[in-house]
Amino acid sequence: MTSFIIRRLLQLPLVLLAVIVVTFALVWLIPGNPMLQEGRQPPPEVVEAMNRQYQLDSPVRFLGGYLSRVTGVGWVLGWNEKPFDLGPSMRHPDWTVNEIISAGFPISATIGLGAIAIALVIGTIAGLIGGLRPGSWLDAATQTIALVGISVPSFVTGSLLIVLLAAKFRIFPIAGWGTPAHALLPMLTLSLPFAAYIARLLRFGLVEQMSTNHLRTALAKGLSRRQAAWRHALKNAFLPVLSFLGPATAVAMTGSFVVEKVFAIPGLGRHFVDAVLGKDITLVMGVVLVYAVLLILLNLVVDVLYAWIDPRIDLAASGTR
Repeated sequence: MTSFIIRRLLQLPLVLLAVIVVTFALVWLIPGNPMLQEGRQPPPEVVEAMNRQYQLDSPVRFLGGYLSRVTGVGWVLGWNEKPFDLGPSMRHPDWTVNEIISAGFPISATIGLGAIAIALVIGTIAGLIGGLRPGSWLDAATQTIALVGISVPSFVTGSLLIVLLAAKFRIFPIAGWGTPAHALLPMLTLSLPFAAYIARLLRFGLVEQMSTNHLRTALAKGLSRRQAAWRHALKNAFLPVLSFLGPATAVAMTGSFVVEKVFAIPGLGRHFVDAVLGKDITLVMGVVLVYAVLLILLNLVVDVLYAWIDPRIDLAASGTR
């Protein structure tokens, strides 16, 4: 397992390099100029000077300078560059991308991790109910609720929760950020689609496991369905959920821009949307880079947990999934 982890970590720089190049190419092709903003129309000569300052006059020069800063090569070579510098924000001249991510990521990560925890509780309970009683009215009810949770957009769910729990009953603040109470409604809103997927995956996994020969043997020996599921089926039935949790956690931690917009939360997702709309190239690339690192590391954690839960999986032989 150690060699597998080392090999995956050695692959990380190459994957991130590909992510940077592809993201840069896509963002560069977006129409517009980040130097021209609503309410700020500098003269053409000023725009030209700013383009030279931010290296927007040459895509090759821009990408070369960006890679030099991000990788720390320029710092190693003594080019008076900070290591792992994501550059200045083009739409927020008083902020660097590092500062924006440092300010927004903890907020998004708090909401995301809380949402995943809530989703695990709700989804596991619903999946167990449906998986242990397939075909029952409880199974039908949980599957219907899960389908609704997947289908209804987050902005609709968030708006309904604001109207009911914040405006009408005044249990939670309507929007904003600053206290633990401000985080609960966004967490709940963000958790519902994840909980629905977890419930469906766990339910189908349990139904499949309960029909295997060794589970039938356990039931024939006198174990109840609940005991057999807990002792023998749940661990294997949870593997699809574990596989889903890797990318889901990365998505949740980097911020859902819909939820952050609805609840006026200054998280990373909100900054990302504003950066795309304003063609803030450095900020877009910085957020995508953070997301890519999280996705790769969380998938690595999932692979390791796979082998821990099911020792039959040989990571060294199978390589990457």
